[in-house]
Amino acid sequence: MPAEPSPRGSGETPLRRAADTPRRAAPSPQSRGSGTSAVEVRRSSRRRRTVSAYRDGDRTIVLIPARMSAAEEQRWVTVMLDKLAAQESKRMLGDGELAERAERLSDQFLDGRARPASVRWVTNQNTRWGSCTPAEGSIRLSHRLQGMPEYVIDYVLLHELAHLLVPGHGPRFWRLLETYPRTERARGYLEGVVAADRLPHLPAARSE
Repeated sequence: MPAEPSPRGSGETPLRRAADTPRRAAPSPQSRGSGTSAVEVRRSSRRRRTVSAYRDGDRTIVLIPARMSAAEEQRWVTVMLDKLAAQESKRMLGDGELAERAERLSDQFLDGRARPASVRWVTNQNTRWGSCTPAEGSIRLSHRLQGMPEYVIDYVLLHELAHLLVPGHGPRFWRLLETYPRTERARGYLEGVVAADRLPHLPAARSE
């Protein structure tokens, strides 16, 4: 049976850590702040089907069952990094902060050519993640993005910024997004959220 994320989220009782055996420390694909976090995977024979993770200084510790394969390990490390990132971005960005992020993204990936007149959260977009009105220079992001990893929010922002330059979704539009290194990963994340919303509710994994 595949491992499931622990319902405890990123929390982990310190007394349990002694039973977990470190496997390795490696650079993380997630970048936090100005640096890159290292990931240390710890396997435990007492762990049966739960996976959890927590931050320890500049490292991220991922706790997995000892029997997990290398492929499963890699997949769950990515899942837990995304989960931690989402938890850490729970604080709602204000409209002013969104505008600042949009300006930074435009400078970094669009040579500063996209300059929106306004960027704001809205609560009336339940069938789309974001929208743009080029004639007004306005960008609106769905409140459903709040709490998702920052790279996902940045992707949606950049997507709408690109629409200020190219209205449609033709080849020229997608070439603009090719410069953002997490385009495919962010799209996959959003597609997963949509797919999960269509599934019947499943009970959470049992705690050990």
